[in-house]
Amino acid sequence: MIRLNVFIKVDEAKRADVLKAAVELTACSLKDRGCIAYDIFESATRKDVLMICETWQNEEDLDLHQKSSHFVSLVGKMQELASLKIEKFQF
Repeated sequence: MIRLNVFIKVDEAKRADVLKAAVELTACSLKDRGCIAYDIFESATRKDVLMICETWQNEEDLDLHQKSSHFVSLVGKMQELASLKIEKFQF
């Protein structure tokens, strides 16, 4: 299995738009083959930080997800509005 933690640093003025895209991305991604979990977390101490935590069955399913139209468009939108940092773990 693969776990991705995607940290999103966003200005307050753009936060609502980023969160909207993240919610849509989550709804679509939960339907993707091999998706075990996909969720969004908001920092309790920092309003400028969100995190998407996702778990995938294998690398092949994650690769298909990253090529999907919803991923490409929504992550592209989020990258225009915020800074994203990814941590990847295999277990």
